[in-house]
Amino acid sequence: MNKKLLRIILTAILLFGAWLVEEHLNFPMWGILMVYLVPYLLISYDVLAEAWEGICKGDPFDEDFLMSIATLGALLIGFLPGAENQFLEAVFVMLFFQVGELFEDYAEDKSRGSISDLMDIRPDTANVERNGEVLSVSPETVGVGECIIVRPGERIPLDGVVIEGRSSLNTVALTGESLPRDVSVGDEVVSGCVNISGVLKVQTTKVFNESTASKIISLVENAGKNKSKSESFITRFARVYTPIVVFLALALAFIPPFFADSYTESFSVWLYRALTFLVVSCPCALVISVPLTFFGGIGGAARRGILVKGGNYMDTLAKAGIVVFDKTGTLTKGVFSVNAVHPERISDTELLHMAAHVERYSTHPIAAALRQAYPDEPDNCSVEDVEEVAGNGIHAMINGKLVGVGNAKLMAAQGVQIHECEQCKEQTGTTIHVSIDGEYAGHIVISDEIKADSREVISRLKGLGVEKVIMLTGDRREVGASVAGQLGLDEYQAELLPTEKVSKVEEILRSKPAGQSLVFVGDGINDAPVLARADVGIAMGGLGSDAAIEAADVVLMDDKPSKLATAIKIARRTIGIARQNVAFAISVKVAVLILATFGLATMGMAVFADVGVMVLAVLNAMRTLRA
Repeated sequence: MNKKLLRIILTAILLFGAWLVEEHLNFPMWGILMVYLVPYLLISYDVLAEAWEGICKGDPFDEDFLMSIATLGALLIGFLPGAENQFLEAVFVMLFFQVGELFEDYAEDKSRGSISDLMDIRPDTANVERNGEVLSVSPETVGVGECIIVRPGERIPLDGVVIEGRSSLNTVALTGESLPRDVSVGDEVVSGCVNISGVLKVQTTKVFNESTASKIISLVENAGKNKSKSESFITRFARVYTPIVVFLALALAFIPPFFADSYTESFSVWLYRALTFLVVSCPCALVISVPLTFFGGIGGAARRGILVKGGNYMDTLAKAGIVVFDKTGTLTKGVFSVNAVHPERISDTELLHMAAHVERYSTHPIAAALRQAYPDEPDNCSVEDVEEVAGNGIHAMINGKLVGVGNAKLMAAQGVQIHECEQCKEQTGTTIHVSIDGEYAGHIVISDEIKADSREVISRLKGLGVEKVIMLTGDRREVGASVAGQLGLDEYQAELLPTEKVSKVEEILRSKPAGQSLVFVGDGINDAPVLARADVGIAMGGLGSDAAIEAADVVLMDDKPSKLATAIKIARRTIGIARQNVAFAISVKVAVLILATFGLATMGMAVFADVGVMVLAVLNAMRTLRA
């Protein structure tokens, strides 16, 4: 960029010198051409080279070709009978074209720099403990299960679990949030976070290329591969548009002079108009500004902890008309606790004891709540033949007894009669039933807590014009009704299996109005099929979640549902700016093209219609960085 700026400054000085020579020295025409060729070749050698390369490859029709033909024609037009030389205009056009390119480079550098700074989250070294020594090595050489030391001020190089120490982590590069996160022994930590206070000893759980930071960087770097409809249209438009305007310019130069009294004198007039037509018609404002707009929008969203996998998802997200939420871990915290224990024939402790053993190997949040309620679960009891029934529960042999833990459907499948509980009707939560050897043993009530900003996101979505907000949950109907009522949702469906959620989403997709998109928001772990089926799948709490990063089109890197409204707002703003650039560029070009055809446009107007429009469009596109 500095080299180009230096060329522009030097060319401007040489151009001024060439103009002084033309004005004050009586040089012949070819002598003046030689003087102007110095600044012309200095400013245009790369454009001419690109144009020649395009011709050699059989794909000449681009902005470099148009600018080369127009400016070379302007340099030579003065040698035609009755024509005035356009040396100054030729160099001036190329100079301003390079000024436009300079602005484009600056905008792209700023966009890339913004993302680069944001995503500069992979440290070059890791302090690994080997044979009693702490060695500074490349993170790529650290294996799973090794122990790394992370000192205050250092970034965590690989994902892992804290095995010694206590500290606070700055997660701003991943989530966009400045509030530190406290960690201690047993907590999972992910690469990219900055250790603020204490020394941490971390046992790695992933290799470098599989770590969260590496996956996020790869995601953002590859976002440009998924072009939006607007970007794809502009690319196709330029390929068709450019050869058309070249042939129109040729027709404009050669056909009208046949109808004039003097073909030779008229040709120079119409050639000048054709050259002006070529300069105006250059589509660089569209070709450059629209992709840059989406690139800036993706970078601006990433700075807020919102990872969008491509411009096409920006397009679809901007049209969000129906938003479907999962409940657990999305609208609620997903942190369950046991609120009530209602046993039959056995004690409270024994009921919790059996339930905790059955759920010993499950990773479900409800299983964690049951294990937490019975902290003595790792005892010498025999746990065998554990079998999970998808969406219903688990049964296992505990000390020779068949114990089932799950919902009413599991009990019905085992032929167990549930006993209604009057106390449970007054409690809002998930009821977990327990059977022992085919007999009902009681139930446990577990409840979840609504996230602090869940109400806020529903309100903001309505303010953005989202017509319908729906919740799909596998939880009990009473729990679904309670959450939906508290949040003011338009609709909810409860007691759904994962496959039934997909069916419901497909049903909504079939009935949604044309021109609107359906957005599904889930936790990214057990909602992968629905995330893939929706128009846009958004994963919540992507921090450290492989499934979230892989399955979703958009990843919100923290657990705040309100980020969804921010994502839609950024998408709509990005699309709006892209449309502004398209409308502005086309309207100005059409107006000046018409003027150029009738000889009412000067080369200066042509420069503005091309370079000026491009500069303004690029500057407008840069607004997307300010998400």
